[in-house]
Amino acid sequence: MKITILNGNPDSGMSPFRTHLESLCNLLEEKHQVEHFKLIDMNIKSCTGCWTCWVKTPGQCIHDDEGEQIFRSVLNSDFYILASPLRMGFTSALLKTITDRLIVLLHPYIEIQQGECHHKKRYTKYPDFGILYAKEKDTDDEDLKIISDIYDRFAINFHATKRYMKELTRDIKEVRDETCHI
Repeated sequence: MKITILNGNPDSGMSPFRTHLESLCNLLEEKHQVEHFKLIDMNIKSCTGCWTCWVKTPGQCIHDDEGEQIFRSVLNSDFYILASPLRMGFTSALLKTITDRLIVLLHPYIEIQQGECHHKKRYTKYPDFGILYAKEKDTDDEDLKIISDIYDRFAINFHATKRYMKELTRDIKEVRDETCHI
């Protein structure tokens, strides 16, 4: 199985989140092909909402940055992981930036899914995903519910299933096992 990890950790130094995520990567690499993108070390620009990827250059973003590597990896994955410590009650700006940019993988055309308007597929296959996070001191259940709801909506639009949302500080082998059984 090919797994892509989008690591939205904004801290460049050693942190419990970084240590846990690297341990998880090592465990997954024992049996799977893993591509780990550390977003803090990459040149990723924000989506400008220009529609170029939909109208002028279908499926290709106007930004000449490292986003293209991520788009290809996500599409060619069997599963991908969105990982981030929480900041101000949500995933990091780094992770939010790349999830916004994934819109390039969809058509601008709309269809009805689950009684709602969503984008049509540009490609035949979209991988399912999981979310790994680390709480802040003041993270509460409402914060986690909002994050879960937003990524549930993301999953519908991206023709995928959010398989889990887990705190990374939990048993890493449990996260590995759940990922491997998808």
